[in-house]
Amino acid sequence: MDASNEHALNDELLQDIQRLSFEYFLNEANPANGLVADRNTQASPASIAAVGLALSSYPVGVERGFMTRDAAIERTLATLRFFWNAPHGPEPDATGYRGFYYHFLDMKTGRRVWNCELSTIDTALLLAGVLAAGAYFDEDDELELEIRQLADALYRRADWRWAQNGGATVTHGWRPGKGFLRYRWEGFDEALILYVLGLGSPTHSLTPESYAAWLSTYKWKTIYGREMVYAGPLFIHQFSHIWIDFRDIRDAFMRDHDRDYFENSRQATYLQRDYAIRNPRGFAGYGENCWGVTASDGPGPIARRADGRRFFGYLARGAPFGPDDGTLSPWAAIASLPFAPEIVLPALRHFHEMDLRDGNPYGFTASFNPTIAADDGRACGWVSPDHVGINQGPIALMIENYRSDFLWRLMRRVPAITTGLRRAGFSGGWL
Repeated sequence: MDASNEHALNDELLQDIQRLSFEYFLNEANPANGLVADRNTQASPASIAAVGLALSSYPVGVERGFMTRDAAIERTLATLRFFWNAPHGPEPDATGYRGFYYHFLDMKTGRRVWNCELSTIDTALLLAGVLAAGAYFDEDDELELEIRQLADALYRRADWRWAQNGGATVTHGWRPGKGFLRYRWEGFDEALILYVLGLGSPTHSLTPESYAAWLSTYKWKTIYGREMVYAGPLFIHQFSHIWIDFRDIRDAFMRDHDRDYFENSRQATYLQRDYAIRNPRGFAGYGENCWGVTASDGPGPIARRADGRRFFGYLARGAPFGPDDGTLSPWAAIASLPFAPEIVLPALRHFHEMDLRDGNPYGFTASFNPTIAADDGRACGWVSPDHVGINQGPIALMIENYRSDFLWRLMRRVPAITTGLRRAGFSGGWL
C-alpha cells in the first residue's frame, strides 16, 4: 500500500472509531440531567468521570459534525444545572459535598449509590470537562453565558484544602459517617490533572508545597533500556494528557530528568509494545501490533487447572511487572495515539483486522483475552460484553488531539489550567 492510500485508510478508520466512541455519550445518557452511564448495561449507575469526558466530547462532536451546537448546548446546560442544583451536603444520599461528588450516582435521581466514596480524582475529571465546556461555549448568547457562569461556579465550589485532611497531599476521598479514606494521591498516577486543578483554584487552592510533596513520591526507573517515571497501567500515562498539552513544559522533577510528561508517556507506550513483543508470560496474541495493558474488565475470577493460570475480573493491570492475565484493551493503545502514532496506527489496524468491532455498537470491544478460547473460535478469545464510559472518552478525545490538537488548544485558554501549571512550577513551551 502506498503512503497516500495508507494515510486515507488511517483517516477513515480514525473518523469511524471516533464517531462510534462519541456516540456512547449521546446514547448512554439521561438527557434530563446529563448523567452518563458508567457502562452500557441497563442497571448501570452514572459515573461522574464519564460525565466529565462527555462534557469534553460535546465540543469535539460539534466540530466534527457529530452533533449540532444547539444540541450540545442543551445537553451541557442540563448537566451543569443538575450538578449545581443537586443535593449538596454531608447527608449519605446527597450528590456531593464540599464541591466534590460521589463516584457513582443514580441515573435518574442523581443521588449517591453503592455506598461509594466522594471521589477526588473522579471529581477532578468531571471538573476538567466542566471547564472545557466553559471555554468552548464562548458566544455572546444567554445560554452560552449561563454555561460559562455555571462552569466557573462549580469549579470554585471545590474545597481542595478540605480534601487534604490536614496532610500535604490530597486524599482519595471521603465517606459520610466514616470520614476520609486512608489513601492519598502519592506516587506517579492519574492525579496530575487533580493537582493542576487544585493549584489553579481561585477559592480553596492547594499550595505549591502540596505539589512538591506529591513529586517527592515519584520513582524514576529504567526498564528495557527506557528511562521514565513509571506506572504500570497505561491509562495513568494518558488521562491528564486528554486536557493538558504537556509537550515542552516541565515541572521541577522533569527538569531534573531532562524530560517532559509527553515524552514520558511516549516511552511508556513503547514499553507496552516492548513487553508484548517479549511476552515473558507466554500469553496468546501478544506481539508488535497487539498490546495495551491497563485497568480493564477481564474474564475472571477463574483459575485454569491445565496450566495454573489465573484470570481476573476488573483490575488495574500493568506492564511489565503485572498484574497481567493476558487481557488487552484496544482503547488503551488508541489513547496513546498522540504520543506514538507510528506504533499505535499499526495496532489500530490490527485490532480492526481482528474484527474486534463485531457486535459492538461503540467501536472496538473494551477488552479481550486471546489466551481464553472464544466459544465461536475467534482469535480474539474472550471478549468483554460491556462498553465503559471512561474508556470511550479517551478514544474520542485523544484521536482529536492527534488529528487537530483541538482540546489541548482549547484548554490553554482556561485560567485554571495555566495558573495551576505555573503554581506547580511548570515552565517552557506554550506556557
